[in-house]
Amino acid sequence: MEKRKITFSPPDITEREIAEVVDTLRSGWITTGPKTKKFEDEIAKYCGTKKAVALNSATAAMELALRLFDIGEGDEVITSAYTYTASASVIYHCGAKIILADTKKGEFNIDPKEIEKLITPRTKAIMPVDIAGLPADYTEIFEVVEKKRNLFNAKKGTYQEKLGRILVLADSAHSFGSAYKGKKIGSVADITSFSFHAIKNLTTAEGGALTWNLPENFDNEEIYKELMLLALHGQNKDALAKLKAGAWKYDIVMPGYKCNMTDIMASIGLVQLQRYDGEILKKKEELVSYYEKYLGDLTDKIELPTFKNDIKESCKHLYMIRLKNQDEEKRNEVIATLGENDIATNVHFQPLPLLTAYKRLGFKIEDYPNAYNQYKNEISLPLHDFLTEDDVKYICEYIKELI
Repeated sequence: MEKRKITFSPPDITEREIAEVVDTLRSGWITTGPKTKKFEDEIAKYCGTKKAVALNSATAAMELALRLFDIGEGDEVITSAYTYTASASVIYHCGAKIILADTKKGEFNIDPKEIEKLITPRTKAIMPVDIAGLPADYTEIFEVVEKKRNLFNAKKGTYQEKLGRILVLADSAHSFGSAYKGKKIGSVADITSFSFHAIKNLTTAEGGALTWNLPENFDNEEIYKELMLLALHGQNKDALAKLKAGAWKYDIVMPGYKCNMTDIMASIGLVQLQRYDGEILKKKEELVSYYEKYLGDLTDKIELPTFKNDIKESCKHLYMIRLKNQDEEKRNEVIATLGENDIATNVHFQPLPLLTAYKRLGFKIEDYPNAYNQYKNEISLPLHDFLTEDDVKYICEYIKELI
């Protein structure tokens, strides 16, 4: 085979995004302004929600959601052992206790049965993670929440009390464009956090967003205003509002944070969203079909990813395979050899109890056997928009040789 270089996940930026950014730079408005507000409207429309808030990262989005619900010291939040650190670190930053749940056996997503075992009167939120874009089991999770409603102990005068049960806050960093029971992710959980990081299907370079689907006794406009206060120092006017004649004066109504999105970032996102279903996701679909074509005869040795079933549809953010009956050593050997031949791959993810910070918090990988078994032989293959069918064939031929 003639050698070639296969990168893992370069951003798909076209001349259209570049032109939109240039337009923003020339407009004189580069921080949070009209394009950010338009991007929020388009996200809400796409997800089927009333409102959305655009922020500088999914991590900030998750933390603001926890703080909106006054989750902090003395509280517990359950998330998956199989995730990136952001899902758990935001819990720590809020002063709450991180509770990790194992995955379903043979799956990457959190097990609702494990969640049920871990709920106490101190549990204030559950944060499922949509690994690789495949939604978590939200119906089962909400059933567990209802089953344990009698244990819920809300702080008086807060949104916790208004909700009257455990909050379901989805870490959907991977799953913008995915669907669960026919509904777009973003309108399934109580609150949903998205990532638009450089490697995501839809990017704004850095960036994220929150959408919410709370009961009717919640005021969507009020939630939007409160999130805006949290995201911008607790200031009751953003730069756009202060620009109006004589409107310079503002108030600080809380000691807030600084995690707003800029119009430069939103410019990229607006064009990405225009291209998303008909171009970006369509390309992912094609690439998945190529992998199935060239790895389909190896299913005795490789477990291929699931992207769709009766109730879930993934946006195909990652192509995660598992080497059947193999261990970490063999997996790492395959990755190293592919790398030596200029084929970049990755592993998603190291379960949190394998990492120093979480070991220091007392977590042990032995307590999460399903998560470890999923991790030990997982390899994420390239799935970016610049790959051709011939590139996928090339990758698969190397994998066949190695296993």
